[in-house]
Amino acid sequence: MDAATLGAIGAIVVGLATAAAALIGQRTNARATHQGAVMTGYGGLVDNLQEERDNLRDERDALRAELTAAYAELASERADRAAVQAQIAQLTAEIADRDRQIAALGGPPSAPSTSP
Repeated sequence: MDAATLGAIGAIVVGLATAAAALIGQRTNARATHQGAVMTGYGGLVDNLQEERDNLRDERDALRAELTAAYAELASERADRAAVQAQIAQLTAEIADRDRQIAALGGPPSAPSTSP
């Protein structure tokens, strides 16, 4: 082979080697870019999940506070009801005592009381 043919073959081999190197470099770059995008996407998902978790915790805490207030209100209403029932019992006993006192003094019987 003459020098021109060897030079041409050498240029073709060098061109093919350069093209192969460029292709490998492009694939490596694309893989790195893809992995970076995956990591960025993963980081974004983690951030979103943490934010959602924090929001749900805040909602849960607010609901717990609401439930505690409702229980406190219920306990207060039950205490009020018990106090009213005790007062009714006391007044009923006082009326019965007054009726006995009136009867002992010879007075007319009182009108019947209405009891719930």
